[in-house]
Amino acid sequence: MTLLSRKADYALVILSYLFQHKEGGNARTIKDQFGLSHSFVANILKELCKKGFVTSHRGVKGGYALAPSAGAVSLAELLEEVEDGFQLTLCNHTTHDDACSHSAACTMKGPMAEVHQRLLGVLCGVTLAELFDPKARPSALHELPMLNTSCCSAPVESSPA
Repeated sequence: MTLLSRKADYALVILSYLFQHKEGGNARTIKDQFGLSHSFVANILKELCKKGFVTSHRGVKGGYALAPSAGAVSLAELLEEVEDGFQLTLCNHTTHDDACSHSAACTMKGPMAEVHQRLLGVLCGVTLAELFDPKARPSALHELPMLNTSCCSAPVESSPA
């Protein structure tokens, strides 16, 4: 299970490429670099341009470049624009109780809303520049403890009866 859609993931890859290549790039170059679909890359570039993350230049040496202000944008802001918001669960993204048939009796809605807010806080604290160039300056990204994921892959032992 992933929390980011393929579209958001590719948008980050494309923006990172443009961050690293100050001269910019075009859909074909980016497609070839990462082995992605040309039409998908072109559509994402158009959307990123429309939303102000990249600028486009027409002509023989045309292409796309990272917008000067894009580095200051938070990861949460990017996801809001590209994915129409970050959502951990459906009930935490909408105010309508009819989003889930179990809403009235659900005991997890409150705790999951708290987890959602914590994740959103982390995403708000990381700029694209920090994400693409961690050496640029210290950030909340470097202050986060590394998670011990071994608990997720270790077999669950049942206690003897």
